[in-house]
Amino acid sequence: MSISHAPPGSPAPDIPETSSQGAVEPTSTAPAPDLEPIVPTSSRRTRVPRWLRRTTGPVLLLALWQLLSSTGVLTADVLASPGRIAQVAGDLVADGSLTSAMTTSLQRVAGGLLLGTLIGTGLALVSGLFRVGEDVVDAPVQMLRTVPFVGLIPLFIIWFGIGEAPKIAIITLGVTFPLYLNVYAGIRGVDAQLIEAGESLGLSRWGLVRHVILPGALPGALTGLRYSLGIAWLALVFAEQVNADSGIGFLMVQARDFLRTDVIVVCLIVYAFLGLLADFVVRSLERLLLQWRPTFTGR
Repeated sequence: MSISHAPPGSPAPDIPETSSQGAVEPTSTAPAPDLEPIVPTSSRRTRVPRWLRRTTGPVLLLALWQLLSSTGVLTADVLASPGRIAQVAGDLVADGSLTSAMTTSLQRVAGGLLLGTLIGTGLALVSGLFRVGEDVVDAPVQMLRTVPFVGLIPLFIIWFGIGEAPKIAIITLGVTFPLYLNVYAGIRGVDAQLIEAGESLGLSRWGLVRHVILPGALPGALTGLRYSLGIAWLALVFAEQVNADSGIGFLMVQARDFLRTDVIVVCLIVYAFLGLLADFVVRSLERLLLQWRPTFTGR
């Protein structure tokens, strides 16, 4: 083994001392370097308020719409300008026609949504919790689900007349099937190991349903409810354009007869606003009822 010698006049290097046991003991300790805290890249970015990001798209679309109307690319008989639509909306609110139509349409959606939720959830519970129920219920529901509910409008008019009953029946049918599918999938998607764990803890059948199966199926049920609300408004559009004498759809039919594109757009905006409001309510329920289930919220 070669031994290196320091040149004359240079300071002697620090040689670690050897203890009696043979372990090397350092004679001096260098100071620890200052470490900078690790900051995530996402937190170093300039944060833009989320409400501002979410409103950017609609504002740009509205500005483009106004620009095309001002330059004459979109004429009034094709699509009225945003300013004209805002004026017409104010007139409809002032004379009470829009408020009355919204009240009537909300009552129809509420009635159809309530009936559809009860029927769809009830059938999903029977089919999802019991094998016999699945054998009896699932096949007919899947057959009826493939039938376009809009095509049943003439049949509903023959059965229920031209009053409120066929309109609520159309909405009920549109709501039932999405809710059934999502609740059924939520029940059958519960982890089997959770069922086994509940049985090992001594839970009865009803206890398993209450404490394991229904909480596990709740996310799917809320997703189905959001989807059903969208279908409910779509069904309402068709229902109110058939033998209707009130509601938002009735205003649209009248506006179509008189070529009033401004009134039609106002009604469409009201439909979109009510649908967005209903979706906001369901999403708020999701945050409230699913606090125990943290999920990925994006980066």
